Amino acid sequence: MKHVAFALAAVVFAASTSTAQPPPAGQQLTLTASLNRGYNTVKQNLTEMAGRMPDADYGFKPGPAAELRTYGQLFAHVASSQFGSCSALLGQPNPNQGRNLEQELKTKAEFQKALADSFALCDKAIGGLTDQNAMELVRQGQGEIARAALVANVVSHSNEMYGTGAVYMRAKGMVPPSTERAAAAQQGRGATPGQ
Repeated sequence: MKHVAFALAAVVFAASTSTAQPPPAGQQLTLTASLNRGYNTVKQNLTEMAGRMPDADYGFKPGPAAELRTYGQLFAHVASSQFGSCSALLGQPNPNQGRNLEQELKTKAEFQKALADSFALCDKAIGGLTDQNAMELVRQGQGEIARAALVANVVSHSNEMYGTGAVYMRAKGMVPPSTERAAAAQQGRGATPGQ
């Protein structure tokens, strides 16, 4: 029971940090709704980020270190991770098993397709999360994990990779999608009629 309480606390913390804005006045944001909101936000961010960088810069990395991923490899890494986690949520074999997308993929179109395919699998898996089944255990690797905790892991890992990608974009003089949307929203709030 102690493990379940700890897992729930971790999930609630991850869910609360995955949404940038509080719910509107009077709206109740359940654990499942919060996780879905965080997932949909990071899906939008990563999809837009993948589309904004020119194909020629998909091999870019912000330093000479061999262990740094290229811009494209960030998306391959997210896709591989999501294939593993979301197939576990669905209780089905990983469709990406045995592949190394970070080494196989070469073009922007290939990286974007892998990312989109992983999101399609996760849409199905995360769409099945409810407040009633959130604490059910699913097999992942050699162990089991609560459904909600696994979704929180997907959201937090994807947000981490988005943050890494933002550094790559900034190094190329580009503004990350979430920053661009926030600035546009701020301008919209501060604008006076007639401007």
